[in-house]
This record gives sequence, structure tokens and C-alpha cells, in this order.
Amino acid sequence: MPNIAASPGHAPAAFGVTVPATASASLSAGQTGNGPSANVVDRGGSVGPALLRLVTTVGATPTCTYAVEGSNDGAAFFPVQYADSGSPQTLVITTFVVTTATTVRLLIPVNLPVRFLRLTYSLNTNVTNTLDAFVY
Repeated sequence: MPNIAASPGHAPAAFGVTVPATASASLSAGQTGNGPSANVVDRGGSVGPALLRLVTTVGATPTCTYAVEGSNDGAAFFPVQYADSGSPQTLVITTFVVTTATTVRLLIPVNLPVRFLRLTYSLNTNVTNTLDAFVY
């Protein structure tokens, strides 16, 4: 599984002020079945927030379970904290299930001490996943 580097720096803004740059990476494009996302995002030295955007398309009787995972070395992955965009102040370390065509936005908090991020898909029946990461 390839690692896609998304190491943001600072981008110049108006009047000499710098603002955090955003880097993006495609982790899955039309992925079906079970297992980790096709790609892993490498946050480099960033400890800023990240956003994972999951877009699903579905067939008959769809369901898929998701786990948000991180790693320090790109090999040993474990569950990490995230918040759903609907309740951004509530951090959880749980799996979640999707049963419809939808867009889910997952917020990864600042200072999360992992370099690599991915989603793992399991119990997937008739769900096609497209996953993008945005690192700040």
C-alpha cells in the first residue's frame, strides 16, 4: 500500500502573513471489499488537524464498518481519536457503520502523535468507498 506524503508548510497570504497550508491525498478511489484503504497519508511532521472525507455509493442492502487508524512507522496501525463533523468536540475511538450513500467527514484532532493515517473497511456489502485526506 503506497504512502502519499501530505506535509504542509506555511503558505504566504496577504500583507506578509503566513497561514497553514493544506495538503490533500486520495486514500481510496472507488474501493470495494474489506481491508485498509488503498493508500496511507503521510502527515510528515505535521501535528495540525486533519480531515478525512469519505464518500460512499451503494448497491442493494449496503453496509460497511469503518475504523480510523494511525501509525508512527507506517507498519503497525492502531485505532486513533477522531470526531464526526456533526459533533466536533466529541472525540471517540470507535468503529462506525454506513448503510446509505453519504458523505462523512471525520476530524482528526491537533497534536495526535501519529505520522500515518488510514481507514480500514470491514463487513463491506455493496458499498464503494472514496476517501480523501486533508492535512493542515
